[in-house]
Amino acid sequence: MRNKPNPRKRLLGRKLQRLREDTGMTQAEAGEPLRFSTSKLSRIELGHLPKYNEFLALLDRYGVIVSDYDGWVRQYDRALEKGWWHAYGLNDKGYVPLEADADEVRTYQLSYIPGLLQTEPWMRAAFACARMPLPPRRQQNEIAVRLRRQERLISDNPLTLHAIVDESVLWRRDLPSAEMRQQLEHLIECAALPNVTLQIISLDFGIHPGRDGGFTVLSYPSFGEPDIAFVEHGIGAMQFEKEHEVKPARLAFDHLADLAFDEEDSIRLIQRVIAET
Repeated sequence: MRNKPNPRKRLLGRKLQRLREDTGMTQAEAGEPLRFSTSKLSRIELGHLPKYNEFLALLDRYGVIVSDYDGWVRQYDRALEKGWWHAYGLNDKGYVPLEADADEVRTYQLSYIPGLLQTEPWMRAAFACARMPLPPRRQQNEIAVRLRRQERLISDNPLTLHAIVDESVLWRRDLPSAEMRQQLEHLIECAALPNVTLQIISLDFGIHPGRDGGFTVLSYPSFGEPDIAFVEHGIGAMQFEKEHEVKPARLAFDHLADLAFDEEDSIRLIQRVIAET
């Protein structure tokens, strides 16, 4: 199965589509002199970008003047750049590439602290108790990736994060007391960032939508791309991109945000847990 292009490729594909539509040409008319089939041009407009010379040929076909090529070429090169995660042995599948292009992440976690808010000791403990423990070198790579992801929270163009966590996570003794306090204090520090919102759902709530498990909704307003819902489970993960699939995740998250303590009360709860840890 063909991998879905990243948001940068899809954005450039849509721009090429708009160029074609501005000329009044159909896909068949645009592709005929270039020997592009309609199916090939359709794939290009979905973000499966052509070779460089084919890309320039399309620009020429759509009447873009040579002096305007530079901006288009920069977009083309950026769309084809390999993500930083390749240096750690990861490909373009899975969650990390989705998060790397996202402007906003909304995540609910029932059983663990979100990766963007974890301390390194918590990461090590989580990897150590995995169903299939990773070899030491691979584990170190995974930790490095997670730490690299966290850098976006304090970057010049920071990721917006809204995290909702079940209170039970705070009380688990997944780490020695000193390290657990460090993790909880780290949550408070992260919550102080202007781009981070942290809420805790009280143990006092009974059955609610979050009891089914954690999930994440990723948003891409700067790319004009639709939201993606991502669900990780014990034996894999699932990604949802159709609006009728993603909408229930957004609604569930909004409902959980209404159920949860506001951020001020959430911080008070974390402070109480620290005092008793």
